[in-house]
Amino acid sequence: MLQLQVVREEKDKIINALQKRNIDAAPILDKVLQLDEKRRTTQSLLDNTLAESNKLSKEIGMLFKSGKAQEANVLKEKTGSLKEDSKRLGEELNATAKELQDLLYQIPNIPNELVPAGNTEDDNEEIFKEGDIPSLDPSALPHWELAKKYDIIDFELGVKITGAGFPVYKGKGAKLQRALIAYFLDKNTAAGYTEMQVPLLVNEASGYGTGQLPDKEGQMYHVGADDLYLIPTAEVPVTNIFRDNIINESDFPICLTGYTPCFRREAGSYGAHVRGLNRLHQFDKVEIVRLEHPSNSYKALDGMVEHVKTLLRDLKLPYRILRLCGGDLGFTAALTYDFEVFSTAQDRWLEISSVSNFETYQANRLKLRYRDENGKTRLAHTLNGSSLALPRVLAGILENYQTPEGIKIPEVLVPYCGFDMID
Repeated sequence: MLQLQVVREEKDKIINALQKRNIDAAPILDKVLQLDEKRRTTQSLLDNTLAESNKLSKEIGMLFKSGKAQEANVLKEKTGSLKEDSKRLGEELNATAKELQDLLYQIPNIPNELVPAGNTEDDNEEIFKEGDIPSLDPSALPHWELAKKYDIIDFELGVKITGAGFPVYKGKGAKLQRALIAYFLDKNTAAGYTEMQVPLLVNEASGYGTGQLPDKEGQMYHVGADDLYLIPTAEVPVTNIFRDNIINESDFPICLTGYTPCFRREAGSYGAHVRGLNRLHQFDKVEIVRLEHPSNSYKALDGMVEHVKTLLRDLKLPYRILRLCGGDLGFTAALTYDFEVFSTAQDRWLEISSVSNFETYQANRLKLRYRDENGKTRLAHTLNGSSLALPRVLAGILENYQTPEGIKIPEVLVPYCGFDMID
């Protein structure tokens, strides 16, 4: 969430910056400033009314002590009126503050100056590419056909149990899935990230804290009876560990990693591009989250990008990195790099990781602050990234490592799997 003081002081700058997102922010910012002025005026009236009421209460007490009951009762009538005014002003203040907060929730983060202008994913900027795309046999199959041929993933069984988008991993497919999770966690902890196990359901405050609510409310599974949400990513519970916290400047950086299943409704997703593992309602993902001093957050972002590179290099998968344009940038992000693996059998790029810096946007929602060397509290910077999302990594391995004899297992995963071939 944008800081109100920044909106007051840098309105024109914010309007210009949000044009990269193809948003005309002037009307909503004008409304924010109007509500802010109304809130401050109402607060001032309430403060004055309460002060006058307190002053009269003291006078009434002194009058009663002095035996001037008649004069005291006259003032009591006035304090009764002031109490009614205070109640009315308090209710008006709360309503205005809520309207203002709800409006601020609707404004996305300001894009970093590095974010390219553009409307759709076609305008994203490729900044890096690595790895050789293998030449496959003409009879090569997409991963959903390989899954059926080798009986390692059963999509139909998932439909029977739950519905489309909930696959069942079997035998070597399940072991390969588990191997990837363990491998990613080991790599992350070796790089200095502390492993966490977190809840898979979060409350509304957590959803608002990291920005999934209200922006993506329709994409989250809601447990109505308990008013809880199934997590769309480990980013939500892991980052919310620090909601309402004040940390010490010396604690930076705070680096955490966690594996969780993730749940997304993916409403309106249809067609061949979402077949098999390409888009699921439940999938596994290993996440990394960092809390950083504002002066170091972009250096940390670069470090996270380099870390994800090492994972894909170890797996020997061809990949590229995109800098997302304003029109494709996530609601809460200031700058995002997407990693995509090339699926040779599908002849297309598949997104397998997003690494983002949110600057103070999430921290302001979370009230996540640090105390600087002068004792002043300031907003921290938050970052997160997939390292990695499993479904499309698994799809890339199955398709790019297929041979006429079977599917080879990447060398780094063999110790985790206990086998080197799916046949």
